[in-house]
Amino acid sequence: MDNQTQKITDESLVKMAQSGDRSALEQLCVRYGEVVRSKARRFFLIGGETEDLVQEGMLGLCAAVIDYKDGDKSLSFKNFAHLCISRRIADALRASASKKNLPLNNYVPLMVAAGEALEIDPEEGLIRSEGRVELQEKMRTVLSEMELEIMMLYIDGMSTADICEKTGKTNKSIDNALQRSKKKLQKLYTEQR
Repeated sequence: MDNQTQKITDESLVKMAQSGDRSALEQLCVRYGEVVRSKARRFFLIGGETEDLVQEGMLGLCAAVIDYKDGDKSLSFKNFAHLCISRRIADALRASASKKNLPLNNYVPLMVAAGEALEIDPEEGLIRSEGRVELQEKMRTVLSEMELEIMMLYIDGMSTADICEKTGKTNKSIDNALQRSKKKLQKLYTEQR
């Protein structure tokens, strides 16, 4: 950022952006980019990545630019932007955790769903196996033996019908165990943050 741009206040840049000046909006995005990233890094988005939360935060910043009223001297743009960014990220987290997004949160890659084997190099295979052991240990702290067995089969890509056949349990029993396990694991990871 050059010295000339640094001298312009946030409020002036907002007025310019509200008048259609794209470069003013870009400057605000640059100024508040690290704020957005900092807020996004504090959270985990189920079924998503930190970059998804960064995008949500940037949308919150854009909303702040659009909605800010300079006449209200009780709230600076900086404080208003922080509020809008935080709310947008919180809304994304709530939406991610809602039941309507369960199909997205529990996705299986298309190649695995189609039954095609994914080729993994030996190094990646080792990393995955180490991660699997760590995951099993964490899951063991909150899941029953049956829930753990069913969850590991599910993680391996088995359908509920295949798990029923392998374990001798009913479809309803498998489905209930998976739902309980997912809730327990979500609670475990929420508490660890």
